[in-house]
Amino acid sequence: MQISSETDQNLHESRRSGTLAIDLGSTTTIVAFQGEKESKLEMLELKSICTRKGEVPSILWYNSVKTPEFLVGDQIIQAGLASSNSPSLIKDFKRWIGSTSSSFSDNHSISAERAGEILFHEIWKRIPKGLQIKRLVLTAPVEAYKAYRKWLFETCNDLPVEEIALVDEPTAAAMGAGLPAGSKLLVIDIGGSTTDFSLVALEGGEGKAAPIAELLRFRGKDLQTTSRQTVRSANVLGKAGIRFGGRDIDRWIANYLYPNSHSSEELLNAAERLKCKLSDQTLKPTEVQLEFSLKGKNNFINQPLYLSRSDFEKLLIKKGFLISLEQLLKQTLAAGRRHNCTLSDLKGIVLVGGGSKIPLLQTWLKEKTKPAPLLTPPPVEAVAVGALSLTPGVKVKDVLNKGISLRCWDQRSAAHIWHPLFLPGQTWPTSSGLEIVLSTSKNNQREIELILGEINLKGTNEVIYINGMPTIKQINPSLAPKQWSEIPITINLEKPGNAGDDCLRLKFNIDEKAILFVEGKDLRNNNPIPRKDLGSIR
Repeated sequence: MQISSETDQNLHESRRSGTLAIDLGSTTTIVAFQGEKESKLEMLELKSICTRKGEVPSILWYNSVKTPEFLVGDQIIQAGLASSNSPSLIKDFKRWIGSTSSSFSDNHSISAERAGEILFHEIWKRIPKGLQIKRLVLTAPVEAYKAYRKWLFETCNDLPVEEIALVDEPTAAAMGAGLPAGSKLLVIDIGGSTTDFSLVALEGGEGKAAPIAELLRFRGKDLQTTSRQTVRSANVLGKAGIRFGGRDIDRWIANYLYPNSHSSEELLNAAERLKCKLSDQTLKPTEVQLEFSLKGKNNFINQPLYLSRSDFEKLLIKKGFLISLEQLLKQTLAAGRRHNCTLSDLKGIVLVGGGSKIPLLQTWLKEKTKPAPLLTPPPVEAVAVGALSLTPGVKVKDVLNKGISLRCWDQRSAAHIWHPLFLPGQTWPTSSGLEIVLSTSKNNQREIELILGEINLKGTNEVIYINGMPTIKQINPSLAPKQWSEIPITINLEKPGNAGDDCLRLKFNIDEKAILFVEGKDLRNNNPIPRKDLGSIR
């Protein structure tokens, strides 16, 4: 037994320890590693599921007839099942994680969250044995950040890793661009199912020392600062996003070429290949032909796809692609102006994601974002590499996408109103917080309820499905807050209050864990009111 124990200890000591980054994509999931005290990043080869180093197709084959059977990534491609129309083939599930829609679950035997969980755990099982993962850094899209964040931590809760951190995808891409400290840049990430805009400032520069900071903590343990990489801190000045991406463009292409046919997996995959060909910068704007295999009654039939770049660009314009992007751009830049940041202040526009190669997009951006130069790092792995550059020792300052308001009694109007606490664009963690005095609304009142809501003061776009086809629809601004919870948090009053009495002075803050909390005192007796956590802002 002693020999076995020493052998295990020697094996443990000989393993390279470091940080693992996993960037779940709609079509491809990226897995990268950085060793402690190492500056070189490594894309990992995962046995049987990678198509290329560090690249795992985000697909799952799930058969639950008797004993659950899983195939993941390249296993499905090698088995010839990637174009199957079977409900056992599960693809494009990232967009549905955290969604309240039942569309995904209605068509599959498992939920999108369960599909993502299986993929994560199958990836973890194949991490090379010579690596010791001390910390795991994950990425999340902006548009569904709050629900996505909750799912990620639940999914990774049982993984044998000491530390887990989370960064949003645009911030990770900004850090991966490698610009000097003090730079400001706009990050645009067009993935398979989401599009995210983020205006980011890298702190430091001009002789300023970058502060030593922390990433998010898990189970109360701080991330250790053992890496030798340069510590930088990113500050997100504004961001916007929409549930729309490259796979939706594939559906547009398929429907345009075959309007009366069902968009099978064969057709969608062929449309994606055609899109990639049309995104080749060296391609002349002439007609392109691509053949795809369509399964007939007895065999496979080759069907041609014809589409020119000019017709492709007309299709994108007709479907509202550029209009949607322009609204996201305006929303993001408006948030930046609140922080005294304009296009002329930007060192670059960082374009990442599979859809970033589309020439129409690049041409449009160059025109709309002058004088800032357009930067195009490797589009697939940029987010994962940037996430690794954040680890460890970097604190990511962030901003609110939506405002937070408190329902309270207004003495002047003798009615309840929604009073803004924090507006969209508010940076957090907060340093001084917001103070507010609350009064009672009726006689002999023994408690004051804290009812919170999110308010969106700007119009935006959403993607709806009409006969299975993604359609961009503009929605009007909403002044009625979306209430956080049906059960409000209450503060008991030691002495009952009468209508109109000023009873409580409260201070609202947001901490480094994205938790909105309140503390204060009772104005009648100066007794302190201890901290109460009101919920996560993400």
